[in-house]
Amino acid sequence: MELLKIQMQDAGRVASRDGAAVKLSATRLAMNLIATKGITGLYKGYSATLLRDVTFSVVYFPLFARINALGPRKKDGSGEAVFYHSLLSGLAAGAFAAWIVTPCDVVKTRLQLLARGAGETGYTGIPDAFRKIFAQEGLSAFFKGAVCRMAVMAPLFGIAQMVYYVGVAEFLLRIDRSTVR
Repeated sequence: MELLKIQMQDAGRVASRDGAAVKLSATRLAMNLIATKGITGLYKGYSATLLRDVTFSVVYFPLFARINALGPRKKDGSGEAVFYHSLLSGLAAGAFAAWIVTPCDVVKTRLQLLARGAGETGYTGIPDAFRKIFAQEGLSAFFKGAVCRMAVMAPLFGIAQMVYYVGVAEFLLRIDRSTVR
């Protein structure tokens, strides 16, 4: 899905370059990709996606746990953080982790672009992409879109952690939290 998203985002650039207005759907794009590249074409840039997502998790979860452990606790004796501190911890850890992995996201996006124009750089893999981007565009290129990623990921993970600590899922599923621990 990440690959299809990138292609749909890039379709306007490709269409304006070629002078053709082509309306793409995710289904049509997937079918064209399978027809031209086979089923493995859907997995282009998969290793870069894993690099980004695993790195995010490695940074986010320990950082969240550390920040969350520093805050105020509920007075019910459970030792759990109060919901607003879990929200703030998730926001802070999500924003930081998103910023840290932005270079991986930039590389992933570049690797997943299928259509390249004349003179546009192609990449043979993750190390090659890192080298070429740095050589041609400098360090700042790796942080393009960092603030936007932070603006999306921080609230997403902050709300998710707050919901988890409030116990919304357990409530909806009628699970007694005292028996789960």
